[in-house]
Amino acid sequence: MTLGFSVETLLPDARVSGPLRMGLVRLAESEWLQRDPDLATRAAAFDAHPEAVQVLPEARAAEAELAAMLGVDGGLEQVARAHWEDFCILTQDAPGKRFRLTGAAVAFPTDWHLSAKMGRPMMEVHEPIDGYAEQLAAGVDRFLEGLRAPHVFGRTNAFVLASDALRYMPVDAPETRFAHVTAENAGETLFVRCERETLRRLPKSQAIVFTIGIQRAALGGLSDAAVARIAQSIDGFGEGEGNRRAAPHYAHSLAEYARQRANGKQAA
Repeated sequence: MTLGFSVETLLPDARVSGPLRMGLVRLAESEWLQRDPDLATRAAAFDAHPEAVQVLPEARAAEAELAAMLGVDGGLEQVARAHWEDFCILTQDAPGKRFRLTGAAVAFPTDWHLSAKMGRPMMEVHEPIDGYAEQLAAGVDRFLEGLRAPHVFGRTNAFVLASDALRYMPVDAPETRFAHVTAENAGETLFVRCERETLRRLPKSQAIVFTIGIQRAALGGLSDAAVARIAQSIDGFGEGEGNRRAAPHYAHSLAEYARQRANGKQAA
């Protein structure tokens, strides 16, 4: 099994229902990072948001190792400017200790602020996710501790948004954000955003590199099968996670659009 580099190919592996899970798949080295990235768009984001890059002293060795591995002259910012993916570095204070986020270059965040996450362990980084502490935190910690170089693992998730912005940092209320969305226009006004995430350990520093590659597509541009799958997320998440994703504000429109697509009443 592998992960693609588009919403259409990522959706089959994205969690749209049921309890939290890592949903990891093993990737070949050649599948780690996207080829032919849009570097101009990456550069514009980093130029406009210098706060998007933060590296703590304890991540400096890993930063240099990663840059050397990728043949990039510079540090974490230059690595992220040279690829489509955002890069995060996770390090331990000592063997057996929890991994903390100690370095990051994030041009395209999905509604989170890097300054609020830096230096914190994984459970605190994922604190806003409903059920993470109870359902996933221990498993994530075990996986990170057991991850060995050169293995690469990947996973994906999916969000329904009313924007295709690469930097998704909404400031308006969700009821305002989705007010214009109807079942009739959902194909043009709703977007599916996937985060293609990978994890690998650096052999020398023993830090873990976590990458996030953003893919997005208008709902109307997806296949009937993809629309049906993302529609499962309306009832698939618990109330807490559904509310965090603003699902109550687009659920009716998405469900009706998906029903019409299934009945052949909406053009793709």
